Amino acid sequence: MSPLSSNPSPIIAALVPMRHHSERVPGKNYRRFAGQPLYRHIIRILQACPLISQVVVNTDSPTIMEGLATYFPNVRVIERPAHLKADTIPMNDILLYDVSKVKADFYLQTHSTNPLLRVDTISRAVQLFLDNYPTHDSLFSVTRIQRRLWDSQARAINHDPAVLLRTQDLPPIYEENSCLYIFTKEVLKKRHNRIGERPLMFEIDRIESWDIDEEQDFGIAEVLYAEREKL
Repeated sequence: MSPLSSNPSPIIAALVPMRHHSERVPGKNYRRFAGQPLYRHIIRILQACPLISQVVVNTDSPTIMEGLATYFPNVRVIERPAHLKADTIPMNDILLYDVSKVKADFYLQTHSTNPLLRVDTISRAVQLFLDNYPTHDSLFSVTRIQRRLWDSQARAINHDPAVLLRTQDLPPIYEENSCLYIFTKEVLKKRHNRIGERPLMFEIDRIESWDIDEEQDFGIAEVLYAEREKL
C-alpha cells in the first residue's frame, strides 16, 4: 500500500550526513560561513520547510553534536558508528544505517555544503515527488548544461561540431548536483542507491545548487550568499 493512500500527510525525514574530518576543506561542516557554522544554514532551511517532519543528522563530530544540542534541540542526532567513519565508506551505506534507525514514509537527503538552497526549492521538490508517487519512485536534483562538451578522446558528446549551434539552442543534458534526493527505504535497500528505477529529475539553478567541495568553493559560496541576501 502506498504511504499516501493511508496517510494524507506522509512523514518525511530529512537526512543530513556531516563528517568531522574533511580533506580538501578542513573542518568545512562547522567552519564559519556568513558569520555562523556552515551546518546551521541547511538545518534552518530544512526546519523552515513545512513538508519536512523531522531533521536527522548523522555525524561523528563532537563540535556539531554540541552545537545541535544547544541551538537545534529538535534535531535528532545519530552518532556515526566506528564501522562507518572511514573516508572510503559509500554514502549509501550511511543512509542505510540511518533509515534503519529512523521511521518515515519518505526520506530526503541533502548536505550542509549546499548553503544556497532555498526553502521554496525544497518544498517544490517534495511536492513534485508526492504528486508523482508511486509512478515515480524517487527524485534527484540536477543542473541543466547547455555547453559544448567533449570526452577524453576529443569526441563531441552533445553537439555536432559541423553544425555550430548557439549554446542556448543545444539540447540540454543534466548533471546530478547532489543537492537533493528523495526516496523510500524500499528503494534504498533494493538498489543500494538513492535513485530508483523510475526517478524524477528536479532542476535547480546553478547558483542555488553551488556545492562546497574545494577551498575556492567556500569563498565563492560566501560571495553568492552575500549578494543574494542584499536582494
